[in-house]
Amino acid sequence: MNLQQLRYVHEVARRGLNVSEAADALFTSQPGVSKQIRQLESELGIEIFTRHGKRLVAVTEPGRAVLAIAERVLRDLDNLQQVGDEFANEAVGRLSIATTHTQARYVLPDVIRRFMQRYPQVKLELHQGNPRQVCEMVLDGSADIAIATEAIAEYDELVMLPCYQWNRCVVATPRHPILQAAPLTLEAIARYPLITYDDAFTGRGQINKAFLGRGLKPKVVLTAIDSDVIKKYVEMDLGIGILARMAYDPAEDRRLGMVDAAHLFESSTTRIGLRRRAWLRAYVYAFIEGFAPHLSRRMVEAALAGGGTDPGL
Repeated sequence: MNLQQLRYVHEVARRGLNVSEAADALFTSQPGVSKQIRQLESELGIEIFTRHGKRLVAVTEPGRAVLAIAERVLRDLDNLQQVGDEFANEAVGRLSIATTHTQARYVLPDVIRRFMQRYPQVKLELHQGNPRQVCEMVLDGSADIAIATEAIAEYDELVMLPCYQWNRCVVATPRHPILQAAPLTLEAIARYPLITYDDAFTGRGQINKAFLGRGLKPKVVLTAIDSDVIKKYVEMDLGIGILARMAYDPAEDRRLGMVDAAHLFESSTTRIGLRRRAWLRAYVYAFIEGFAPHLSRRMVEAALAGGGTDPGL
């Protein structure tokens, strides 16, 4: 048994049992991967994968146990490398952040600017995706930190750290009657065509829940994953928009009017997601604290070690 074999089975499982893709990712040959997996199965006396001819079609029950152990071993090896890097040069390295458009566009710019000024030799990578894609990036090791509102709480493999709460506003063309509604109500909003976020994004669940609770079925004419897209179509007077309040800037959005809607919807919480028991470089803790000042290194370390995942807001 060797580490190479563990890497091979792990990568094959991660690639949806596609041996060819796993071989390409590992810079080796498909027959070589298959041979190493067979040797590991022979040594363990079990089949890790169910086969149909030469094709892998499923993971066996003992195979799932093997894959779980392989993932832990490989993660610990990565942590060992991180320890070495930490003490060799604590201000040089890479930080990969996976997040949604709203966070990247409206919340992170100042945080990233300050971080880059403090750590000029850290290469920063910013990946955007929907909340589930963001979480998967952290789980597969392609990102160090996930920042999102939805989905993080659904992944037991991630430590969940609440950062801040936010709510929504309604935007419309400047003379639209919805801006004069006093008070603004869900019934008033439901009278007009509605443009808002896709179901997977930015607290859409709270929006749906609020209307459903009042027995209303708003006419959603357009959904998008991008706040700027929503605002653009509202500017075209195709409907009124429900946005994250952080996504409205009076200086930049002069062609839109806005009315706060926090009293109509439950607040949403943006969270950071980290792999459990991950070893983080010092600058990663610094980034987290720069984004959410209440998340000190000691607090994050305790959560990673299993001492709790909700340090509060």
